[in-house]
Amino acid sequence: MREPLDQMKPKMLRAKKKQRGSALVTTFILVSLLSVAAVTYVSSSTQTVVLSNRRTMEVQATSLCESGVQMVLRNLWRPFKVSQNFDSMDSLCAGASVNSPKSSLAGGFDGIGRYSAGVIGISTPGGNNFARMVTIRSVGWLDRNGNAQLDSGEYMKTVDVVAQFELTRSQIFDYTYFINNYGWMEGFRPDWLIVNGDMRANGNFEFKRNGTDNTTGSGTSNGSIIAAMNEKLVPKADGLIMFEGSTQSVAPVKWTQSSYNTNASSQAFWRQGYDPAVHGARGSATYEQWRDYIFDAEGGILNNRPYGSYLADSNGYRRWTRGSLSETPNITTFDTSPTQEVIMPDLSNLSYYTNLSQTYVNTKATYADGTPNPNFNQGAWLEIWDTTLNAGAGGYRRISTNGVVSGSAILVGTSTRPIRIHGPVTFTEDVVIKGTISGQGTIYTGRNVHIVGNIQYQNTPDFRRTGGRTTFSQIENFNEKRDFLGLAARGSVIMGNTNSFGAYPLNYMTPPFTKPRYDEQGNLIPAYDAMVQDGTRSDGSIRRRFMPTFSNAQIAAVADTGVNRVDAILYSNFVGGGNVGTAGGGFTLNGTIICRDESIVAWSVPIRMNYDHRIRERGVQKTPLIDLQLPRSPTMLRSTWQDRGFKVVP
Repeated sequence: MREPLDQMKPKMLRAKKKQRGSALVTTFILVSLLSVAAVTYVSSSTQTVVLSNRRTMEVQATSLCESGVQMVLRNLWRPFKVSQNFDSMDSLCAGASVNSPKSSLAGGFDGIGRYSAGVIGISTPGGNNFARMVTIRSVGWLDRNGNAQLDSGEYMKTVDVVAQFELTRSQIFDYTYFINNYGWMEGFRPDWLIVNGDMRANGNFEFKRNGTDNTTGSGTSNGSIIAAMNEKLVPKADGLIMFEGSTQSVAPVKWTQSSYNTNASSQAFWRQGYDPAVHGARGSATYEQWRDYIFDAEGGILNNRPYGSYLADSNGYRRWTRGSLSETPNITTFDTSPTQEVIMPDLSNLSYYTNLSQTYVNTKATYADGTPNPNFNQGAWLEIWDTTLNAGAGGYRRISTNGVVSGSAILVGTSTRPIRIHGPVTFTEDVVIKGTISGQGTIYTGRNVHIVGNIQYQNTPDFRRTGGRTTFSQIENFNEKRDFLGLAARGSVIMGNTNSFGAYPLNYMTPPFTKPRYDEQGNLIPAYDAMVQDGTRSDGSIRRRFMPTFSNAQIAAVADTGVNRVDAILYSNFVGGGNVGTAGGGFTLNGTIICRDESIVAWSVPIRMNYDHRIRERGVQKTPLIDLQLPRSPTMLRSTWQDRGFKVVP
């Protein structure tokens, strides 16, 4: 059945009205949703902008805080680096607290903000007199009104930074040969000079022929050679390893691993040669234990630091092989990073070392193997044999008073009556020395050390795997107890009889061979000149800088015909030089030579230099195997950085 048309029409009209109303509702909902979305978007965008602005302001405030921290650290570091003691720091920071900050300063950057920083605490960590722990508080704020004041409504941030300043074992003791101004080796053949250890210069390092003799020009270097740029020298050094002035495809002669290992097996003072079966594969934990105390003919990077034997200067780090002068060097660069200067401690302040000697106490109760230390709790002293004691029978006489000797002395030891030493002993003037040494100690002099004959340990170390000692700790434990001597001069370390000095070595002890330099404060230090008059001798004659306090006659009575062997660490604030091997037989140094200028003339060969790694730097928190209170270098480590909050000033 169908409905009539006149009845259907109204229904159709009603249906169209209902559909139009539904569309209006839908449109309204869509518009509403868009409005909500727009509001939400605007709100979200506004919040993002607010957060972004806050983050930007916090970054700016953080940078301002860091600027304040750096300025305070700089003000503390500079005098500490120059003086190499804590006197200035202790004075500047005395009584520092949160309510009474010290060494305070303020600064800022126009259009950004300001900072104010100061020391709020200083301490001696663990009773270590060679360290200071300094806490710095820095406040940085966005100085919107530019009045250099922290006002209400301005954003501010506070941070606390703890830094440790320390006089650490200097890296210069990591080398057989360390020269601050100019490293050089001239006129040697590979079999005339054999260096078993690393060499370094805070400047250029040059190898030279003897005139036009092509059979000379390179000794044998079984270790690394490092040069570094030094703008404080006059003229400044570019920090390059050179051969006759050339830096292109050049390298010294070096033994192969097998050659070194064969030769080292019979040498007590030499470093062990690398053997994977003993010292582990490169990169292993075993290798890491041995790596700084062995000769590895290969060179490269392991655990973010170089290993083995390499050449390093301003142009980067290179491994090399070269078996003879006639062989073309095979050189490969493995790191393009330039080298950097290593700070050489300064011995100018003799009172520091006098105080060190007077206050020294041996705190090592037992050795590493658990045996008692017979010198535990003793101060510094030096003894020599005196034939006038005990009714002419002789006996040992202690010549130091609280570790200090006022004036000069001639020290002579024999195999049966050696010079006995314990700890750091300071002589205010010169020391003339030769003979056998017993004990462990360092001699500091206010002027020169004159070596007029062989110096030899009574109980020598042995770095080989021998005598039942096969492990690293067994070898260390044995050598920890063996004799050890440091000779550190505020002036120079001079070898040989100065009565016979002529053009050689004096030509190398005067300008232009010696170099002027600027100190850390920018003051010009003139080049060392051995001929400068600096007083009178014991007989009233004129004394020059290279001469001892004693007269020619006194030196002639004690000096041997030549110096052929020195077992010691030689440290000179100026020149390390003189004549060696004048009676034939060559010269052997078992230890280290460290000086500003080097002027050694060898009158016979072979010359052998063997590194004694018992003094090697073993990390900021670790002492060397034998700590002889040798000169230390200033260092600074930032240990903590604490964010104390970012806020608006109420």
